[in-house]
Amino acid sequence: MDYQKHTHLLFIQQKETWPLLAENSEGLKNVLLKTLSFGGFSFKVQYNAKRITSSAAKVDKETIAARPCFLCQANRPIEQSQVLFEGSYDILCNPFPIFQEHFTIAGLNHIPQEIGNSFGQYLDISKALHKLVVFYNAPKCGASAPDHLHFQAGNLGFLPIESEYDNLRNRYGKELFNTPVISVVAIDDGLRRMVVLESDDKLSLESGFKPIYQFMKGLVAGEEPNLNILSWFSGQWRIIIFPRDKHRPWQYFAEGDENILLSPASVDLGGTLITPLEKDFHKISASDVADIMNQVCLPPETFEELCSFIKKSLK
Repeated sequence: MDYQKHTHLLFIQQKETWPLLAENSEGLKNVLLKTLSFGGFSFKVQYNAKRITSSAAKVDKETIAARPCFLCQANRPIEQSQVLFEGSYDILCNPFPIFQEHFTIAGLNHIPQEIGNSFGQYLDISKALHKLVVFYNAPKCGASAPDHLHFQAGNLGFLPIESEYDNLRNRYGKELFNTPVISVVAIDDGLRRMVVLESDDKLSLESGFKPIYQFMKGLVAGEEPNLNILSWFSGQWRIIIFPRDKHRPWQYFAEGDENILLSPASVDLGGTLITPLEKDFHKISASDVADIMNQVCLPPETFEELCSFIKKSLK
């Protein structure tokens, strides 16, 4: 089955039959955008008022337990259709899009958001949806449904990191492991810390991911590791993994002029910051972005420990 084709057709059909999706997709034409430049890379800032529900979502256990899960089939809007992926996931149109075509890929079963046992399926989805970037937000890294396993996907070409990656690697990259089958590179651009896996071999990627997951799991006793992950497939997979520290920066909780309602997730770390309040769009500066990214990404010293652990595990 050509999942890429059927997913695109789903979006076209849903725009015709689901007024909420049609309205919010049309609204993307009017979002405000600006660009902030750094050393060889950039961040776009998007003012998108429709994302307020996601950005401001309460994800504590009590709040999650008290609401019906909006990813479970029984609780979805009556207008929402799906494409079934490999009998395990429903590909759904996201009615509050960031991308021109924005999808949520929800597991059929109501099980917690967890990448350790689903990374192989994540790779399969990324390969099948080869015109999209597929991403994962851990429960404390931007997932607004931490109780239900899901991924998201959107058009390639939207995130700055896609076109800037080669420059980032050349300027800030450090090779951790390299064979004819897989490349593992660490990048610290001064704002973000990331580990990048590249291969056309699924098993090698799964092996390469294990030490990252294991190290990060050791930092959060009994909880899902704090990770944001981006992936796209073009002859081989490129997996960009952002190990996280804080869920939200201090600016998120500040009052008055210091408040910036920004709850970073994969899209933000990929270079497109989503601000649901217009005041933040106009106010946010390059120094704000640098401060926020350094708060939510793994600190440099811990990142070095992670890199050493990866090298030791894979050699």
